[in-house]
Amino acid sequence: VQLQASGGGLVQPGGSLRLSCVGSTYSLDGYAIGWFRQAPGKEREGVSCINNPDGSTYYADSVKGRFTLSRDSAKNTVYLEMNSLKPEDTATYYCAAWIGGGSWYDAGEYDYWGQGTQVTVSS
Repeated sequence: VQLQASGGGLVQPGGSLRLSCVGSTYSLDGYAIGWFRQAPGKEREGVSCINNPDGSTYYADSVKGRFTLSRDSAKNTVYLEMNSLKPEDTATYYCAAWIGGGSWYDAGEYDYWGQGTQVTVSS
């Protein structure tokens, strides 16, 4: 499966962005989809994951209550709605797909990765 992430940009603190992860070649419904982020000089960290097939979602504590993950099967797209953004959310965000069965926050579990989309939160 090929993944394309988009929707990043520059936003002020407290603002919102919606990231999209569009799948091609195969349906994303067969995969759990995760979002990761990596800031300069830091390790890649798991942000959120939507499981397959039950659609259950998981969030890092740092984004819980601010970020929401959803899946639109008709568009073969997974969305990450990000609200109340903070400067510490600044990073390159990646979406990834995996068959499942391990730890959603472990980047090594994922089989396919999209290119990153930059999110910058700054006044």
